[in-house]
Amino acid sequence: MQIDRFRFRTISVVASLAFLVNAAWAVNPFTVRDIRIEGLQRVEPGTVFISLPVRIGDVYSDEKGSAAIRALFDLGLFKDVRIDVSGDVLVIVVEERPTIAEVDFVGTKEFDKDVLKKALRDVGLTDGRPFDKAQLDRAEQELKRQYINRSLYAADVVTTVTPIERNRVNLTFTVVEGDPAKISEIHIVGNQVFGESTLRGLFDLDTGGWLSWYTKSDRYSRAKLNADIETLRSYYLTRGYLEFKVESTQVAILPNKTDIAITINIVEGERFVVSGVKLEGNFLGKEDEFKSLVTIRPGQAYNADEVAKTSKAFTEYFGNFGFAFARVEARPEIDRINNRVELILQADPSRRAYVRRINVVGNNRTRDIVVRREFRQFEASWYDGEKIRLSRDRVDRLGYFKEVNIETQEVTGSADQVDLTISVVDKPTGSLSVGAGFSSADGLGLSFGLKQDNAFGSGNSLGVQINTSKINRVVVFNTTDPYFTQDGVSRTIDLYHKSSSPYQDQNYYQLVSSGGSLRFGVPFTETDTVYFGAGAEKTTIVPGTALPTSYMAYANQYGYDSLAVPLTAGWARDSRDSALSPNSGRYQRAYAEWSVAGEARYLRTTYQYQQFIPLTKQFTVAFNAEAGWGRAPGDRSFPVFKKFFGGGLGSVRGFEQGSLGPQDASGISLGGTSKLNLNAEFLSPFPGSGNDRTLRMYAFADLGGVAGPDGVNANGNSLRASVGVGVSWISPVGPLRLAFAKPIKKFEGDKIQSMQFQIGTNF
Repeated sequence: MQIDRFRFRTISVVASLAFLVNAAWAVNPFTVRDIRIEGLQRVEPGTVFISLPVRIGDVYSDEKGSAAIRALFDLGLFKDVRIDVSGDVLVIVVEERPTIAEVDFVGTKEFDKDVLKKALRDVGLTDGRPFDKAQLDRAEQELKRQYINRSLYAADVVTTVTPIERNRVNLTFTVVEGDPAKISEIHIVGNQVFGESTLRGLFDLDTGGWLSWYTKSDRYSRAKLNADIETLRSYYLTRGYLEFKVESTQVAILPNKTDIAITINIVEGERFVVSGVKLEGNFLGKEDEFKSLVTIRPGQAYNADEVAKTSKAFTEYFGNFGFAFARVEARPEIDRINNRVELILQADPSRRAYVRRINVVGNNRTRDIVVRREFRQFEASWYDGEKIRLSRDRVDRLGYFKEVNIETQEVTGSADQVDLTISVVDKPTGSLSVGAGFSSADGLGLSFGLKQDNAFGSGNSLGVQINTSKINRVVVFNTTDPYFTQDGVSRTIDLYHKSSSPYQDQNYYQLVSSGGSLRFGVPFTETDTVYFGAGAEKTTIVPGTALPTSYMAYANQYGYDSLAVPLTAGWARDSRDSALSPNSGRYQRAYAEWSVAGEARYLRTTYQYQQFIPLTKQFTVAFNAEAGWGRAPGDRSFPVFKKFFGGGLGSVRGFEQGSLGPQDASGISLGGTSKLNLNAEFLSPFPGSGNDRTLRMYAFADLGGVAGPDGVNANGNSLRASVGVGVSWISPVGPLRLAFAKPIKKFEGDKIQSMQFQIGTNF
């Protein structure tokens, strides 16, 4: 009883105190005659007034006062707000949060500071914004997340807040990055059929090698691991292991935070052979056409790629008839006793549809028209899957985008309409180079180059090249408008001035040429383009030391200044999967140049054929054949400055650039009126680079030569051959090729060059 009586008295006292406090803070309602704000430094008074729930002339109450305080705190601009009442005047007293004056980083080597500032901007922490301690904590976590994405798990972030004048603060994030976490172990558990080393060889991730500083293949990435697991799954599913599965994946970070161990547990299952393929459902009465699309063969091991390929081919074929919503299901009926499987391809074409609207997104740099003019599927037309695929491929072949994807969305409320959205990701399409170099052959040279394949987002290309070396001076300007007409006829303009000499001594002879040309490209099919044009070129032979006899004879007959007016025609077809690092496909090009006026009359033709054959994901075989032929009409002489030259990268490696073919008595190459190059390469990943196709090794065999009626050496017209190895790298300045070659067929007097280096050539 005593305890209960004590509790009652205590509660009564507390209640009384609460009543007195409330009575002391309570304000009798009154009509607000004026509102005064105190404590503002940078915040505009209007920002406060517009947020207040009470105005002059309103009746003020405690409820409105509480609402006003909450509203001002919600602005995020103040760290303290209170309301005083002076008669019938409402006084708002605020204390502003400090403003962030500058954000800086110390110790950041892995990231550019602009990247980190953008990451902090996304969490609301940037210059000019109010400083909030809660945002600072989120910013530190975001920085650590950025480093974890780069496998820098030991990264530590310390923030320093420095107050400065005018209620501002400077924020400094000091980062100790530490060493990146690297994969020290990769284990695959449960494999019986294939060896662990074979399966690990499929992965882009590895435990590192001497080239890991470049490939970063030993840096853990969840996205890369998922991709490798899919590669592993595909490896089994394409070899008959229909019930293969990955049971679990463990990624363990060791206590030192710099080593990672990965363990993948798999169940292989049994190997199944296809017993038959059956079609069920509605195939529009075109069963025979659909059967011709089936690539699954009875008697062979189950291959998930072939199943997916067949299902996709069915869906695309339905799309050709306007059935945008067709569904094709491959249903396996498994006979586990005999390890056989029958595949049932169930088709439902659903309903026919037409395209209501085509949207283009992601082209922040490139104009819409550049993308839309490549489309062969039109708005308000029946959905055509083949035209949509062709449209996507044409946009991708522009080379302006990293990614090109097309999505189909149903139109709400309409059963027969779809919208197409083509999403692209812009990529840099220009390059600027400024440099200086010195060599024993060229002397000191300054160079400048500007190339923009998508100038100002218009789809037009623009190029300027300048070289000031003593023996090779070049000034070139060119521009291409790929849609000079609405039908896709392209127009190219070239203007140039070039001078060359065999040595940097100014007393030696020179060839100086100036000219220009205008060419048009007419697309005859979706993959074939025919080019034609005309130009004018003036070439001057500048006499000097060691002027070849053939040059002198030509000058005596036609003069030292020669004008040529060539008409040009060409054809090209390109089905390669990449122009820079192809792995499959074919490229063909034919070109003819016929000078019909001026002192220089000639016909000059070339033809090139390339074929790339993928052996596996890593290995490719490539073949190249190129032939050239030139003649002058009647009894005229073929211009000495239009002859073919051979040797070096792009021809027969191991021989000095341009040294093959007829020579004069002093050993100077004169060139020839015909040439032949045959090249074969076996390409593989560079050791330690994983499956990176931008850096590859290759072994090669070359055969070729240059022939012509001029020259005094008996072996000038004979073919040469070489073998060797090299390195191919898609560098930031262009395709780079380094070759080490050994001639296996050569003649006395040939100029051998075992190591050769070049930027910008494929073979």
